[in-house]
Amino acid sequence: MFESAFKNFNINLNSVNPRNTFSCGDIVTGAISFDLTKETKITSITMGLSGKVHVHWSSGGGGKKRRRRHFSAKIDLFDLRSFVLQENNLDGGAAKLPRGTHVYPFTCHIPHGDFPSTFHGIHGRVQYLLTVSIDRPWHFAKTFETELRFIEQINNRPELWAPLSGCNNMVVCCLCWASGPVELTATLERKAFMRGETVKVICEINNASSRTVTPKVKLKERQTYYTHGRHNRTSGTRFLITQNGDPIQANASDVHKELLITIPTNTHLTISNCSILEVEYMIEVSLDVRGSSEVIVRCPIIIYDNNIYNPLPPES
Repeated sequence: MFESAFKNFNINLNSVNPRNTFSCGDIVTGAISFDLTKETKITSITMGLSGKVHVHWSSGGGGKKRRRRHFSAKIDLFDLRSFVLQENNLDGGAAKLPRGTHVYPFTCHIPHGDFPSTFHGIHGRVQYLLTVSIDRPWHFAKTFETELRFIEQINNRPELWAPLSGCNNMVVCCLCWASGPVELTATLERKAFMRGETVKVICEINNASSRTVTPKVKLKERQTYYTHGRHNRTSGTRFLITQNGDPIQANASDVHKELLITIPTNTHLTISNCSILEVEYMIEVSLDVRGSSEVIVRCPIIIYDNNIYNPLPPES
């Protein structure tokens, strides 16, 4: 049995940054180690580095005539293989490894490309795996794997550092006559924000109505999963955080409010570069008009991370 000969198998990665994350073009280095309880023949030890996207969901069912339908899609971003140990090239036989501890250093290179960040959601995942397979004569191969935390870099997109603004208005009716318009303009300093960062939302409000209005800010997440060709899809939304401002009295003009929300540190990163999976974020700014509907301004944002922590936009 494999377990009787092999003990304490480990894949040890060397960190390239304090966050222990990787991006396109990074060199992945480390070592695999294991203990042998006796002399053992090894045909080969191979290493694989792969990036994959997989989505799956189902719908329907619940009745005698309704059949449950399943939808799925997969994308192989890349799949690289190399040998850590090969059979003896002179006689074609398996290598004999003595009893004791064995350590094999390795180096592999993450290819350049437009790859999405690591993600684990309800109906899909984006994974980057380092896999080690050990082949022995007359035995099934034994496979070990560890996952890399991959981050898409966005520093080459200057449009994300420009201010973002939107406006909306509504005429508030009181019984049979209009009491006056409510106007809202919301501005963000930029479109891209890091996890854990505090976002300042600047609100300019004109309340010409006869009712009190209350500003609110919400961070909304939407996950969307697709089949190939996007012929089928499923999606879900949730509000991650809500912040309320102070009420604004009736007939108040040129009111300046600043609301702060902090992006949760466990939030998923934005994914907009995958054909079968998207993760989007929206900052929704609203005025809750007492006894009426809301005035809403929606600002799409990007949530990102960097291998080197730097919350400021890149220098021009």
